[in-house]
Amino acid sequence: MVKVRGATTRRRHRATDQVVPVPPRTTGSPVLSSTGVAVFRNVMPRYEILSADAMAQIDAAWRRLMTEIGVEFMSDRALELFRAAGQKVEENTVFLDPEFVLAQVAKAPREFDIQARNPANTVHIGGDAMVFGAVYGPPFVRQGEVRRDASFDDYKNFLRLAQTSPVLDSAGGVVCEPNDTPLDSRHLDMNLALMTLTDKIYMGNVVSGGNARDTIAMSSILFGGRESIERTPACISLINCNSPLRWDDRMLDALFEYAEAGQPVVLTPFILMGAMSPVTIPAALVQQIVEALSGIALAQLVRPGTPVVFGSFLSNIDMQSGSPTFGTPESGIGLLCTGQIARHFGLPFRSGGGLSSSQVADAQAGYESLMTLMPTFLAGTNWVMHTAGWLDGGLVASYEKFIVDEQITAMLQHQFKPLEIDEGSLGFDAHQEVGHGGHFLGSMHTMERFRTCFYRPFLSSSENYERWLRNGARDANTRAGEIAAKRLAEYVAPPIDDAVRAELEEYVVRRRRELGD
Repeated sequence: MVKVRGATTRRRHRATDQVVPVPPRTTGSPVLSSTGVAVFRNVMPRYEILSADAMAQIDAAWRRLMTEIGVEFMSDRALELFRAAGQKVEENTVFLDPEFVLAQVAKAPREFDIQARNPANTVHIGGDAMVFGAVYGPPFVRQGEVRRDASFDDYKNFLRLAQTSPVLDSAGGVVCEPNDTPLDSRHLDMNLALMTLTDKIYMGNVVSGGNARDTIAMSSILFGGRESIERTPACISLINCNSPLRWDDRMLDALFEYAEAGQPVVLTPFILMGAMSPVTIPAALVQQIVEALSGIALAQLVRPGTPVVFGSFLSNIDMQSGSPTFGTPESGIGLLCTGQIARHFGLPFRSGGGLSSSQVADAQAGYESLMTLMPTFLAGTNWVMHTAGWLDGGLVASYEKFIVDEQITAMLQHQFKPLEIDEGSLGFDAHQEVGHGGHFLGSMHTMERFRTCFYRPFLSSSENYERWLRNGARDANTRAGEIAAKRLAEYVAPPIDDAVRAELEEYVVRRRRELGD
């Protein structure tokens, strides 16, 4: 039974072997995937800042860069595919014909679904849909005043926070790097945790082709076979370009595995202007197009119709220290331009998140994260990595920042809801009741709406000063830590079929033995 707009959906799913009720989303406006599941929909007008003339200049520039400078692919298999497709190859550099690239890009779907083991959490990528994932990749964590190496316990805690999050559609993948687990097999432990501690979508491991194969094999177990995940993808994976203009062998090995299995890949240039690209935003945008489109073209050569996402990770360095900086005006401008460019190519895109250079979850962390999250919404970003938890330039996953970023995202989702205007919302009856010089606190119009008329933040304090003091004078960071601790204490693992869990665990044990760990 599937109904829309606030109705209940019920489905039977192999991984849980249960009939699962699907509640309607309460934040933002839902968009239905092809399976009938709702995700946040951003129907506000896009904020586009590039003129037609600017777009034309950028278009000419990326074609020139792609044709005259080319892109390095550190993979014989990739080079052979391009050579067989009639592209000019010299050593590891491919000089691409822009029209050939655009023809490959046209094979990619504009929109697609990713299935979750709880069908209520299946997502839609593309169009007006915005899908949110947690921070990705930090080797350290911060909890309160302590900054330390990330552990597997931390990793599992962040998965639990993502599972219970009101705004996150995914825990992501490497929410933090579990440094106390063996390097060669830790991806197996992370995959097992992602598949059992959460029932939301997850990201595939991309450290090597072997790790990607393990992710695909475990996904096939979880969803009842490879045919199932090729029919509707089960994971999404980040393939980073080694900017400037080079795709390395390990990332390409992972790309081949995921593309062959029909799993979505996010082809993402990693550009810090001044280090990995020229210092100007237009030059960085041109380079980003060349890198992203060349990777997308390769994915289509591997398997035509492979779901792809036009990726962007664009910021700049501090020209005094050389350190990466985040939440900058330049990164915001680049994000807005990227959204416009991706739509120009008819592709879903990834960018944004709660990025900050601050070492602690302080005011700097808050305003820099908002400087990135606001253009994330204005641009209508389809796949948002690093939504919650990013700190210290991405080196740290922070428990408190995770909650702060959730709050910012929830408020933006509410802010980007369409404004409903009708006879009731215009409130003429309230004026009739109150008259001149009165107040509306006790009016019928207010009494009918006071519980839901305004968004109520779950983190913010609006207490008066005296009450705030009596309650411990707790700042936002302290309150965020308390919320995280409470959610972890109350976490209940989502159900999973015992036979599926056992098969996943057996796979991990066998592969760990084969890897020598």
